Amino acid sequence: MDKTRVKIFRMIMLAMMVAIGVVISPILRIEGMCPTAHLVNIVCSVLMGPWYSLLCATLIGVIRMMFMGIPPLALTGAVFGAFLSGVFYRLSGGKIICAVIGEVFGTGIIGSIVSYPVMAFLMGREGLNAFFYTPMFLGATLMGGTVAYFFLKTLSKAGLLAKFQMSLGEKVYDRKHTKSSKNDGASEAR
Repeated sequence: MDKTRVKIFRMIMLAMMVAIGVVISPILRIEGMCPTAHLVNIVCSVLMGPWYSLLCATLIGVIRMMFMGIPPLALTGAVFGAFLSGVFYRLSGGKIICAVIGEVFGTGIIGSIVSYPVMAFLMGREGLNAFFYTPMFLGATLMGGTVAYFFLKTLSKAGLLAKFQMSLGEKVYDRKHTKSSKNDGASEAR
């Protein structure tokens, strides 16, 4: 696949992930908890890497803040986990559980602690402490992470995860499906 085609496919996939993230974000959402955002973060991290996942989470957060009236939690509760999910996935050599752990740690711990000064001092919310958002963020990341884990494992078992990653120009860690995916591509070219 040529580079221009990969870039276009990446932009299309990014746009689709942002659209999905915005549309499904009201589902199961209460303030401080948006499990579907964590599902999108992890899937985007595994398919496209940490930088695209960070961009996706940022775009979703900004759109939700602008058009849905969501507080800055839309950003503080997404960007750290999105980036760390991709980093942990890559550092682990492609272990999906590590992508989930990156999301849980990035959002559940870092994002929740960063949310406190943003909401207390910038937004003027009273009665908060440094760990006010931690239980909610951890709960949401565990819910979204569980769904993402089973979804990505299913894609992997079917050989589709490797195909998607190759199509997006991303590194493929699933070696057992890499050869069959390359053979499929070679047979399609004939």
